Amino acid sequence: MWLSETQKFGVAFTFGGVLFFLFGILTFFDRALLALGNILFLLGVFLIIGHQKTIVFFTRPTKRRGSIFFIFGVLLILLKWTFTGFIIESMGIFNLFGDFFGTIVTFLRSMPIVGPILSHPKVAPIVDKLIGIRVLPV
Repeated sequence: MWLSETQKFGVAFTFGGVLFFLFGILTFFDRALLALGNILFLLGVFLIIGHQKTIVFFTRPTKRRGSIFFIFGVLLILLKWTFTGFIIESMGIFNLFGDFFGTIVTFLRSMPIVGPILSHPKVAPIVDKLIGIRVLPV
């Protein structure tokens, strides 16, 4: 599948948003970095899937609670309640994007450096349990 120019910018914004969000966490919950990460991430999602699909995704009945937590967490971060906002926003992220974690881990296991670590016999069961992948016994 080929991406349009808009979608390519969306991927870049989403990646930048995740990076700024991680830098915000690593710098002990820096409000500016977390807020910038949130804005870039949302803009990236908007550019990747379009405005109609973004609205449909965030307003689905099964995703409503995650959307409310995510938006409330972002607002708390912007209102200088950084750590509390981060916790609430994280709950929203897990509720919204939890379905994709299995796909993400499967993709990461095919990567050169991260793959062997995530596929290690001592690490794989822990990661699988955290993200909810059910492994059938052999």
